[in-house]
Amino acid sequence: MISIILPALNEGENLKKLIPKISKVLKKEKFEIIIIDDNSTDGTYKIVKKMEKDYNIKYILRTKEKGLSSAVIEGFKNAKGNILVVMDSDLSHPPEVIPELISKTKKNSDIVVASRYIEGGGVVKWPLPRKFISVFATFLAKPLVKVKDPLAGFFCLKRKVIENAVLNPIGFKILLEILVKGNHKKVSEIPYMFQKRYAGKSKADVHIYLQYNLHLLKLYFYKIKLFFKRVLK
Repeated sequence: MISIILPALNEGENLKKLIPKISKVLKKEKFEIIIIDDNSTDGTYKIVKKMEKDYNIKYILRTKEKGLSSAVIEGFKNAKGNILVVMDSDLSHPPEVIPELISKTKKNSDIVVASRYIEGGGVVKWPLPRKFISVFATFLAKPLVKVKDPLAGFFCLKRKVIENAVLNPIGFKILLEILVKGNHKKVSEIPYMFQKRYAGKSKADVHIYLQYNLHLLKLYFYKIKLFFKRVLK
């Protein structure tokens, strides 16, 4: 089974369009859609409940905990699939890319990343400051992993990658946490065009960038600790 994991906060209007699109591109697969809702105030609950009769949806409402990374981990815990796909709920990640992610994962990859930063990939209509922040944030993460787009929010992985991994990320960049701490051998990337969100507002703000920097520090310390453990064995 394929588990599609969708963290959501006030993405009701986007989910109306996204869920049918996912269902269409995965019509040949057995799949479930897991929505982790961080107590949205836009009627997401009612929208999803209306769609449950037509689609295989598992809806999880969180009222005490918030954050994209922890929402994805909650999705992992509730997923039945052996292949897990993580994507945003705002239609910035085109569902048409999902079959290629799954196909490559089934063939010979433990993790497949939908990448903005390899040939054929890119970003649609981002203002220059946001492009700069994204490129600079990616640059800071490069020493940790050998992936062109380690901060991507759109990726696919086999369940075994996370089964024994202790994941405790801060902020939004769950993929970076998995790449550093997960049980994987082969990581692949495929290109895609990051789209402008369909409806609603971006969650990115100064607080998110501060969380990212703290997350980076934690991961660097983690890697250094592992290095010394190996050296001192």
